[in-house]
Amino acid sequence: MKYLILLLLVFTFAGSQVMAQVDQKESAAFIARVLPDRKNDFLIEEIQQENGKDVFEIESKGGKIILRGNNGLSVASALNYYLKNYCFCDITWNGTNLNIPAVLPAINGKVHKNTPYNYRYYLNYCTFNYTMAWWDWERWQKEIDWMAMNGINMPLAITGEEAIWRDVYRGMGFSEKELEGFFSGPAYFSWLWMGNIDAWGGPLPQHWMDSHKELQKKILSRERSFGMKPVLSAFTGHVPPSFKNKYPAAKVKRTNWDAGFPDVFILDPEDTLFEEIGKKYIELQTKEFGTDHLYSSDTFNENIPPTNDSTYLSDMSKKVFRSMTAADPKAVWVMQGWMFHYNNKFWQPQQIKALLNAIPNDQMIILDLYSDAHPVWNRTNAYYGKPWIWNMLQNFGGNISMFGRMRHVAADPAIALHDPESKNMVGIGLAPEGIEQNPALFELMLENVWKDTPTDADEWVKGYARRRYGKATPQMNEAWNILLNTVYSGGLTEGGNESIIVARPTFEKKIDRVLTGVEYDQLKLVKAWGLFVAAGKELQSSDGFEYDLVDVTRQVLANYASPLQQKMAKSFKDKDEAAYKKYSAEFLVLMDDMDLLLNTRKDFLLGKWISEARANGITEKEKNLYEFNARDLVTLWGDKESGLREYSNRQWAGLIKCYYKPRWQMFLTMLDKSLKTGTPPDLKAFDAAVKNWEWKWVNLHDNAYAAQPKGNAFETAAQLYSKYSQTITDAYAK
Repeated sequence: MKYLILLLLVFTFAGSQVMAQVDQKESAAFIARVLPDRKNDFLIEEIQQENGKDVFEIESKGGKIILRGNNGLSVASALNYYLKNYCFCDITWNGTNLNIPAVLPAINGKVHKNTPYNYRYYLNYCTFNYTMAWWDWERWQKEIDWMAMNGINMPLAITGEEAIWRDVYRGMGFSEKELEGFFSGPAYFSWLWMGNIDAWGGPLPQHWMDSHKELQKKILSRERSFGMKPVLSAFTGHVPPSFKNKYPAAKVKRTNWDAGFPDVFILDPEDTLFEEIGKKYIELQTKEFGTDHLYSSDTFNENIPPTNDSTYLSDMSKKVFRSMTAADPKAVWVMQGWMFHYNNKFWQPQQIKALLNAIPNDQMIILDLYSDAHPVWNRTNAYYGKPWIWNMLQNFGGNISMFGRMRHVAADPAIALHDPESKNMVGIGLAPEGIEQNPALFELMLENVWKDTPTDADEWVKGYARRRYGKATPQMNEAWNILLNTVYSGGLTEGGNESIIVARPTFEKKIDRVLTGVEYDQLKLVKAWGLFVAAGKELQSSDGFEYDLVDVTRQVLANYASPLQQKMAKSFKDKDEAAYKKYSAEFLVLMDDMDLLLNTRKDFLLGKWISEARANGITEKEKNLYEFNARDLVTLWGDKESGLREYSNRQWAGLIKCYYKPRWQMFLTMLDKSLKTGTPPDLKAFDAAVKNWEWKWVNLHDNAYAAQPKGNAFETAAQLYSKYSQTITDAYAK
């Protein structure tokens, strides 16, 4: 009887501090995943929140380390803090150092950390495609552990959404055939859910829907076991193209993303069906996935509303919100503030106020998505009193250029937190379009989670190099100081500079959708490259060092492609056939050398991306469909006339040698003929030919790309340094 009464009390006070928040079994399993050989060296204890926010403690006792937290992610953060600051270890996407001392370093006294932020948000709709499109449970499990270790408690969670929508529309009488014209392929879900496209890359197999519904259940269960509160999706108004036929009286309007895709169809929030569909969706979603009452919905993502009338915008906002609360009265609308930057001419103060003020403050949170470069909070009176979250966006299209605004992410969140004008700032977050690149930048941003003061970026990079490489060296201290003040002192562009090699061949300097301009002193980057090569013999056993060495080498060579291209262009215009042959041959060899280098790391393999895509299929037809999605996203991003081509370009082994290089060879062959015949090159014919070639490549299934790295990264980088460093130095010194 006493046990029954105690159990009832626990359930009665669920959600309060009376109920235990640390699942000992889950936390122990987490430690075993991260440190299987040292799992018994750590003890787990629970403590209470402080001022309603997460907290952790670390203490030594009897040769063991006690990890205390108010929930699983606080315990995980305690472990991460100990590994970084006492064992000088590091865990990132692109290299891990877990060389822990045989005797665990003791802690003098007690470490006590609490976060100033209620929410630590993570992910962007685009991340689920530019990086995560093909992830299985094993990869997701690693990511969730990483999230917990870095204090993230508010992840966007949209995997498996398509299965819920299938069930909603089937329940409304839509046939499988009708829905084939709606659901996109797996690489394009983000833009389907944001109301930009229909069907591209489909039709979507039922197996995908069923398997990813189950995957989402695993993801959510694990995230919640740490104490995270996942953000699920809500109805945006985007309906199937056949909707008007089935509901002819419905208020449906066409809209176009202006990216070369057909119109999509948006149900007007004023239509009674809007609330009905939104309610059905959340009810079915809750039945399958549960809920933490946080819902993402962006009705006008990169689309402009039909009118700027304040009354219309206010009413629309209320109706979207009602479609959530009809199913969940506790619903909190999590809205991306991206449109206020992207379409800033439309979203003036009057329009923003009308949209936001229609919703109670305690049931809306705004994601200031681009705070690190283009904040909106500081020109909207902090979103007019709404709770909001400061975010680092950083990456566009999943491109892999070395880039970031390190000093800004080291200091600006804390500065904003203490600014009286920031008002109801309740969190910080990461909202990248792609991940698994620039690991230092993300780690520096996450330093903000457990502190409310700026981080000294100059000192931080020294500590980062020591943790990442397993030891401190003068060369790496100097190299990281250079990186901090070159590639990681980025401007206000949409990510870092890309390479001319990924552009459709041309002799122009500036290319649409390929950013080739470099804002930093490239001679300094060459110097950093030399420092990495010099430290290689000492540090080459470090996984993180190997990645960074390859990445720095890649960036230097990628940058050098532009002056080499311009030499080709000048020699062609001057009709200097000998110089043209010399520079064009060097340009093609440069691509071969980059491909050889990138083959040495799993992080830069087209074959890995394609093999993971194909692994999701259970029939050859499905595998081929997913391969098409994988190839198309990182090249054309649509059909052969796509205006988004190269938006998601990647400098990957396989892609350089078998896609970018053949295009340039086609271009140079045309120019060779022009020089020999003395006739102008037929650029129009080349454009048609290269488009056909690209489309053919996107549709191939030739199993031509290795999914595993090969070669020695240090030896290859050292050879390339010996081959290119002086030539590149001379090119920039002139």
